[in-house]
Parts: sequence; structure tokens; C-alpha cells
Amino acid sequence: MTQVQPDVRIRELRKLIDQYSYEYHVQDAPSVPDAVYDSLFGELKQLELEHPELVTADSPTQRVGNELKDGFQKVAHSARMLSLNDVFDVDEVRAWVTRMDKLLPGSAHEFFADIKMDGLACALIYQDGMLVQAVTRGDSYVGEDVTNNVRTIKNVPLRLRQLEGFETFLTGRTEIRGEIVMLKDDFTALNLARKAAGEQAFANPRNLAAGTIRQLDPRLVAARPLHFRGYDVLREDAGDVPTNMFAYEAMTALGITRNHEASVFTSIDDAMRFVEHIGEVREKLAFTTDGLVIKVNDRAQFSKLGVVGKQPRAAVAYKYAAEQATTIVKDIVISIGRTGAATPVAVFDPVVVAGTTVQHASLHNADEIERKDIRIGDTVIIFKAGDIIPQVESVVRELRPDHTERFDYQQALAQQYPELEFERTGKDVVYRVKGASGDLMLKRSVEYYASKSALDIDTLGEKNVVALVDAGLVKSVADIYRLTVEDLLKLDRFADISAKKLISAIQAKKNPKLEKFILGLGIRHVGAQTAIDLATAYHSIDALKLATIDELEKIDGIGKVVAESIVAWLSDEDNLALLDAFEEYDVRPHYEQKTGKLSGQSFVVTGSLETLSRDQAADAVRARGGVFQTSVAKDTTYLVSGGKVGASKLKKAQSYGTKIIDEQKFIDLLR
Repeated sequence: MTQVQPDVRIRELRKLIDQYSYEYHVQDAPSVPDAVYDSLFGELKQLELEHPELVTADSPTQRVGNELKDGFQKVAHSARMLSLNDVFDVDEVRAWVTRMDKLLPGSAHEFFADIKMDGLACALIYQDGMLVQAVTRGDSYVGEDVTNNVRTIKNVPLRLRQLEGFETFLTGRTEIRGEIVMLKDDFTALNLARKAAGEQAFANPRNLAAGTIRQLDPRLVAARPLHFRGYDVLREDAGDVPTNMFAYEAMTALGITRNHEASVFTSIDDAMRFVEHIGEVREKLAFTTDGLVIKVNDRAQFSKLGVVGKQPRAAVAYKYAAEQATTIVKDIVISIGRTGAATPVAVFDPVVVAGTTVQHASLHNADEIERKDIRIGDTVIIFKAGDIIPQVESVVRELRPDHTERFDYQQALAQQYPELEFERTGKDVVYRVKGASGDLMLKRSVEYYASKSALDIDTLGEKNVVALVDAGLVKSVADIYRLTVEDLLKLDRFADISAKKLISAIQAKKNPKLEKFILGLGIRHVGAQTAIDLATAYHSIDALKLATIDELEKIDGIGKVVAESIVAWLSDEDNLALLDAFEEYDVRPHYEQKTGKLSGQSFVVTGSLETLSRDQAADAVRARGGVFQTSVAKDTTYLVSGGKVGASKLKKAQSYGTKIIDEQKFIDLLR
């Protein structure tokens, strides 16, 4: 497994982030989505936090602003265009409110919230009601004069409207800050027209809006459907705008388009309900957004709370979960599904995507790995297909470690499954186990699930399983739980009594012991003891789904091969669908915390016993709260020595100080 040194990783991240920053701020042609930039930037911040000795003055994390590109006159802002601190959940929002309460004790807050638009920030400057200048955000201190281009935007008033009660804004300097956006419908129509003309489609509305405003020819700008939406009003006398909500009312009165969803709330709970509501409907909004802005409504309080760095204390940007993130591929393991298909799975450091933590993703097939050239050690961009299944979108080639090798799929199959043969026939992109049809593997899976060592379902033996699968009544292991007596009576094998007996036996196993259920899933390398160890460690299937290879390897008796097999099984889309089906059919495995006279004691049996089989001995120990182990370890309490004793186990027990007892003493302990 490739390990990247922190200093090397930090240097590579800084170089790439600087390049992305230049593309975004200077060229207005970012090559990656914001979520990818944010993810890499977050990784750099974390590494520098862990290794403060590696922080340098030229690190992107220490940078205040970015270089402006040439072509437009530079203009200093009357007041800095501040950025906001990002928050990602309700706990962070509450922590922000708590910090404000400490600075302004006893003050009640009203909260103003509006949708955060994904466009180009711009300030419109009106003198005595006439538009005289439009300035981009730039580096927050200095922007670019884009007045000629902004004048072509149809919803930007060249003169502010006169309305009773708002006459003040028509004298002196009035600055309207907002976003220049391209609405989603306009963007789609524009791309359709370009496609019909044989031209390349634009990447996204935000990039197009930013790039259009910086065109030197205003006629080209006028030909594209841009919109301005205001979010703030500035006056030399701050008292002219007492609240943020008043600023919005003023914009409407003056003829400035603004978001009418913006609202004021008396409690943060109400504000968060608004956040949740917008999250549910944001795909239907006219423009793209990744979150909301939440501010203190009272502008005097806002001012008193001040600014830290370049972020005001009185406002935060609530960000919805990113749909993309970056992480490092630690390994590629291959899972064998119920049809015999060999599916590759990327295992990586846990990363949050679309609100959930993921640590592995399907790579689909050998061709997909080859096409994207995914290698162990690569930094990759992860996304969620349909917000459900994590997948690898692409590789960040600039961060590829030296000496990585292309993934050899056939070699990996031979290493991970040395006892199996695989074939790829015709136009099939998938390697499959040679000689194993889907039905054959399904029959074996159902038989194993129902076997005595697993769920022990009475009368669901080989012949009945074959009949059910051949009749199309069972297409996955979970399907046994939706069988009815009426279904069985359609088959020649079943009469009324036998049908009722089988259905009753199946339904009796809808609440199986967790370890028996895990064993019945047929995960490669997971036997009875490993299933027990997994149940003891995780207590539920949902918890087991989140297990990492590193965590699994810490469990006694589970090594890298077994850990990879478990993670691969739990990464396979068919297997995850199977678990969902069990849940749908109300199958609820349960974990039993066993206690008894042998609690805290562990046993290993070597040699053969006269009165008990090894499985019976194991069950007897576990029934009394003890742990049955397959090999002697430092924590083994007793080694039970039967006939034909294994010398290696005796030697290891002696070296660890494990008590060695005979069969009779073992029986006495059980009694």
C-alpha cells in the first residue's frame, strides 16, 4: 500500500490548489468543480494543522486574496466584500449563535436567511439614482470595472425607481451588491442552440456567467441571458439601512431583482427549518445554489459583532452536503457477486459525500479501471450517482505518486482468488467465475443460508431450493421471506401440510441471531468464529456496513485478506440491494450480549474430544458467555488438550502462560 509523506503531499496540494485558484480567479475557466477545490483545500488545512512545522507563508491557506487579471480597470471597493465562514450542520449553526451571545450578552437576535446564489459577485454603484459603475468582487479589496457589460443586463436598472418612503436612496451614493447569474432554463436553451449549431456546450451556469461578464465586447454580453439578483444595500450613513430585511424591501422598491424566499426568523430553530425546506426544493429553483446565508438581521448588532480576518461574526454560509470530494485510493479489491461476476471495488480513506461518510466505491469492471487509469495511491474525485451509490469520477493526475503501476486485473484475480478460474466471453465487460451460472450460485447461496450452521431453516434443503429457484419464485436469498403457501402449492413438490411447514419455518427465522445471519450471507473467508467476532464488534448490520479495513484488521483473527473480503462484499451493489431486501421483508437480525459463568474467559481446543465435537464445545462455551477461539493468543485463558494434541499450540500456550486443561476439567467448567 502506497504511503505519501506529509511534506510531499503538502507540496503537491499547494501546487495544484494554486493552479486551480489561478484558473478560477484569473482565467475564469476552472477545470474542477468547487467541491473538488474545497475538498483538496480542506485536506491541506488538516495536514498543516497536524504538521504546523510545515506551514509556510506562501501556502494557499495563508493567502488573503488572489491576483486580478488584466483587461479591465481596477477599482477599490468602498467597503471590503467579505466572505463568510461555512457551516455544515445544525450543531455548527448553534455554536455560531452561542459565540455571538457571549459577545452581546442579553441581546435578542432576529435571523435573516436567504438562498446563496452560485454566480459572479458584483457591486452596482448608483449616484443620485443613476448607474455609474459596476465592479466585480475581485480579491474583496479591489475589483474590475465591468460597467459597460453590466449595462447590457436587462434586469439591471440604469436609473433607480422612485417610490414613496425610499427617496433617500436616490440622493448620494447607493451601492447594491449581488450576484450575476444565468438561470438554469436559459443555460439549457443556450446549450441546445450551440449543440444544434455544432458548437461545444458550456460546462455550467456559474462559469458561463463569470466568463461572459469579462468579455471585452459588450455586444457578446448582451446576446447572453444574464440576470442580476441583489443581496445587500450600502449607504454612507449606515442608519439608512437598519436591518437586512429592510435592505431587501428597499431593493424591491428601487427596481432591483432579489430573492423573495428571503425571510426573517425569531429563533434559530425556525431558521433551520427554512434551511431544510430550501434543501428539499433547491433543485426546482431557477438558479444553482449550494446553500444559504444566515445573518443577524439588525445591522447595528451586525456591526458591533465585527469581523475576524475576512469573515464577519454575524453571518455564516450554511452549505449543503457536497456532492463531490477527493480521497486517496488505498487498495482495489474484487468482490464476487451472486451471479459469479467479479466486481472491482476501490477502498479509500473515509470521506463525506452528499452528507454521508463513504470509504469504498464500485469501479464496475476492468475496462472502467483501464479507461480512467485508476491506480492504488491515486487521489480520486468521488461522487454519488443518484445521491446513493459512491463512484469514482476521475483521477487527479497531478497528485499521482511516483512509481505507481497500472492495475493488472487478471493478476489481481489470480492473487485474490487463487482457487477459482475466471472467463470473459464475447462482448461481456465483466469477468465471471468459470462454470458457475447465476442460478447455480443462487441455489448454493440459499442452501448455505438455510443450512444448520447458519440459520437452520427446517425443510429448506437442496431439493426444495432447486425447485423454488427453477420455478422463478426465488431470485435472491431474501426472496424466501416473501414466499406464501399459495406460491408453494403451485409446485408438484408441495402439498398443504408441507407448504405450511416450510413457510412457518422460514418465518420463524425473521429475527435471527446476528452472527448466524452474517454467516448465512456467505461472505468469503467469514466462518462461524469470524461471524461471531463481527457480531461482537459491531452489534448490527448497519454498523458493520461502515467498517473499514483498518478497523477490521484490529479484530483478533481477522487479517488483511479477510478484512478486504468483508469490505468488498459490503461494497457490491447486488449485496447491498440484498441487505435492503432483507430489511424490506422485515428480517431483523439481533445481537445477544451473552453473560454467564464463563464471561471474560476464552478457550481453544486442540486435538479431539471424546464427549463433544469441536462445534458442540464452541457452542457450549459461547452459551455460557465465554469466547471460543481457533488459535492460541495472548488473551487465551484455557487450552483444552484432547487426543492427538497439536505441539505448536501447546508450545504457544506455555509461552503465553495459558492454562492447559484436559477434557474432564473442561466439562467441569461447563457444568
